[in-house]
Amino acid sequence: MPFAFAALMSMGACKSSEPTQQQSVAQQQEQQLPALPAFDTEGHRGARGLMPENTIPAMRKAIDLGMTTIEMDCHITKDRKVVVTHDPHINPAYARTPDGRDFTKEESKNYAIYQMDYAEVRKFDMGTKFYDLYPQQQKMEAYIPLLEELIDSVQNYLEVKGLPQVFYNIETKSVAKNDNQLHPEPAVFMDLMVEVIERKGITPWVIIQSFDPRTLQELNKRYPHIRTSLLVSNQDTFEQNIERLGFIPVVYSPNYKLVTAELLQKCHEKQIKVIPWTVNTAEEIARLRALGVDGIITDYPNLLSTLN
Repeated sequence: MPFAFAALMSMGACKSSEPTQQQSVAQQQEQQLPALPAFDTEGHRGARGLMPENTIPAMRKAIDLGMTTIEMDCHITKDRKVVVTHDPHINPAYARTPDGRDFTKEESKNYAIYQMDYAEVRKFDMGTKFYDLYPQQQKMEAYIPLLEELIDSVQNYLEVKGLPQVFYNIETKSVAKNDNQLHPEPAVFMDLMVEVIERKGITPWVIIQSFDPRTLQELNKRYPHIRTSLLVSNQDTFEQNIERLGFIPVVYSPNYKLVTAELLQKCHEKQIKVIPWTVNTAEEIARLRALGVDGIITDYPNLLSTLN
């Protein structure tokens, strides 16, 4: 059953440059949840460099390699199912049609996830086509899974193997200009996702991440017991990104090229963990660890498998 959480203290409406009231609430919530790993090792889209991305086999591979967290992306289908996939359209770079045919980028516009029911989405082949960006990927039959199916599979796999519970780092794929065209509005997106997470009883082990501050704002307002991670790829300052978000997240997750000693100091002063993406060489992993990051997200979990 999902964990029960204490009611939050009401927050004042006063604004300041440092949202200390919200930070205090976040710290209180953290005390009620299982501690995040001392150093978090995350398989990006499961194990994209080794297996078809965002599939159940990719998540199992990350678990087999000892990752503390499995990272994934979610979209919503026409019939309001939460599915695990990165792109708003079926991606021709690594997918094939249900009849096994390759298709063009132009044709992919006909295959928007949000404009198809899940029964249709599931039929696409996501695992047999050679993907030149990730030549080490093992080729196999694979499909876009429901989030709830993936959770069931992972939890069963952990139990059968006698392995420790992993965390789930789940990204909401949304951008304002595509509301109600390629995905629902933030409130609906979060309701659908949280319903699955809570029904499956994994809430304490979940972090919701996004580049879209709106989904995190909805989460913080309506489901404050769920951890948040702000994804960052822009050149704005830490202060600008936090001000735009409007509250203190548990994790600040920048492109690894944006990580500096100054950024780490600012985040750690506010008790925010810094977990960069997507770090795909042993040299960069070593450099970032020495700098003091709190975790690594990588397409190649085998590079991190000895760290835990």
